[in-house]
Amino acid sequence: MRPTDPNHPWQRLVTLARKTERDTSAPFGFATRVTARALAQPRWQPSLFEIFALRALGIACLLMLASIALNYRAFTSPNVDWETTLSEEQPAVAALFDGS
Repeated sequence: MRPTDPNHPWQRLVTLARKTERDTSAPFGFATRVTARALAQPRWQPSLFEIFALRALGIACLLMLASIALNYRAFTSPNVDWETTLSEEQPAVAALFDGS
């Protein structure tokens, strides 16, 4: 088969693609059919894993907010001098767990 053969599948596709007198508008009622099919689809039902994951996320957020609220005074306390607490003589981890 030669590429210039008019019965070659590629040549038939090229000739069909070159036609310009084709109608490109949507058929009558196309938008109505599309929206009717979209609305007829069943609603999304979350799986059991998704339900538990969202609940766990909510509980984790509540625990985070509670821990921030309970430790807010430690973060904003004006009487802690962090420069002397975290000196070069004492490691930072030891200063945090010193207990004073």
